[in-house]
Amino acid sequence: MRQEKGRMTVEEAGRKGGRRTSETHGHEFYEEIGQKGGQRVRDLINKGKQAEQRGR
Repeated sequence: MRQEKGRMTVEEAGRKGGRRTSETHGHEFYEEIGQKGGQRVRDLINKGKQAEQRGR
């Protein structure tokens, strides 16, 4: 499949956006969102375990 001139793929757009975010936010930003994501996963796992125990 051939692209139209001036158009970019979703992959290219994502890469371009990621580079721009990296330039404007820096390393600390990624550390913070990584910690928030990890905490959210832990919370969801614990919530699932609690629901499972109540169902027994």
